[in-house]
Amino acid sequence: MTADRILVVDDEPDIRNLVREILEDEGYEVGVAENAAAAKEERRQRRPDLILLDIWMPDLDGVSLLKEWRDKGGLPCPVIMMSGHATVETAVEATRLGAYDFIEKPISLAKLLLTVNRALRADQLARENIGLKREIARVVEPVGSSAAMQTLREQVRRLAQHATCVLITGEPGSGKETIARYLHSLSSRRDRPFVGVTVASLSPETSAEELFGTQQGDHIGYGLLEQAGGGVLFLGGVGDMDLQTQGRLLDALENQAFTRVGGNERIQLTAQIIASTDHDLREDVKAGRFRDDLYYRLNVVPLSVPPLRDHAADVPELLTFYVDLLNAQEGLPYRRFSLGAQNRLVHYDWPGNVRELRNLVQRLLILGTEDEIDADEVDAAIGQRVMPAEGAPVAEARVLELPLREARERFERDYLLQQLERVGGNVSKLAERVGMERTHLYRKMRALGIDPKQVGQEK
Repeated sequence: MTADRILVVDDEPDIRNLVREILEDEGYEVGVAENAAAAKEERRQRRPDLILLDIWMPDLDGVSLLKEWRDKGGLPCPVIMMSGHATVETAVEATRLGAYDFIEKPISLAKLLLTVNRALRADQLARENIGLKREIARVVEPVGSSAAMQTLREQVRRLAQHATCVLITGEPGSGKETIARYLHSLSSRRDRPFVGVTVASLSPETSAEELFGTQQGDHIGYGLLEQAGGGVLFLGGVGDMDLQTQGRLLDALENQAFTRVGGNERIQLTAQIIASTDHDLREDVKAGRFRDDLYYRLNVVPLSVPPLRDHAADVPELLTFYVDLLNAQEGLPYRRFSLGAQNRLVHYDWPGNVRELRNLVQRLLILGTEDEIDADEVDAAIGQRVMPAEGAPVAEARVLELPLREARERFERDYLLQQLERVGGNVSKLAERVGMERTHLYRKMRALGIDPKQVGQEK
């Protein structure tokens, strides 16, 4: 596993070397800089995980450097200020500018190590909290006791012992990102970041900048590869990557280094790349949409996630899991599935796979009023034709009771959500599938309250 990298900025050689030795003895990777100019250069070369910054330096004081970093896109990482004769006002100003803490000189070994450890852990928790706010907590271990899922978990456990590229294949919604997160949780990189991105959500014009970062003079924007440093970068739907960015990624994998857009320095690649696709990339290679050399570089170890219909015996276990999860995470009412309802869903073909099952459970918990979910309610929810006494399908009967505008909006929303599930949240594929111009489609989804990024996340 890659160690946390700490940059020590101090104009006194004795202090720089002492702090460096102490931190290296604790297992950290340490870089040093004697002034602000050297600190900027070190930061350009490689993103640190923490900076120890002296206040009084000959060229530019630490507080001014801190302010400069903050004003140019935010602080790159936690910053701990150091000084032997700073005033209270100086410490307050540094804290206002975003410094994590303040250490007085002469430096106490115990306080140094404690503050560094707390700052790194606080930063890790903050990043994890951002991830939790973006989406419901992920399943670490894939749910299911079937032979297919047991075999899949065993394959992942073996792969977790290696740091090579992995290509995960499977239908939309089958749980490819869950498998990637499971692999990460079992690997030696488990304490480093897991950064996931759906390639289709990246603009072709800016995808290289978002992945590899940017550099214009002293201004640095860290891309996803550096944000995932030492951990895992998961590229969902890698087949949607444009050819130019594919070339950059291939170069990074072959040389284990890359350059930021606009920069010249070669940055060491420390993240493991895990990619996924919901279709056969070999067909894209034949059609010239995907580079064959990148395909073979990513496909070092292929991993196939089965569709839910191929392990339907896991459906009852998945239903129970998502009822418990949504009850705990979203406060939705607890409801249980009757045996008849479970039987219906075991024999359903699940075109949207596990993602569709989760969405179905969520819908039933929100709309239902009884403690038990029966087969009739399930049939209505999945759109199967169950004939009531009046002779009209249940789903149609409910819609026919609505005003025309509301009924039309209900149909359009349900239709687009289902189509989105089938294309894995890819708006370009959705536009082609439903025959709408992309800009008009975005306006329609906003009007209906549909977030394609949320629908496109694999559970």
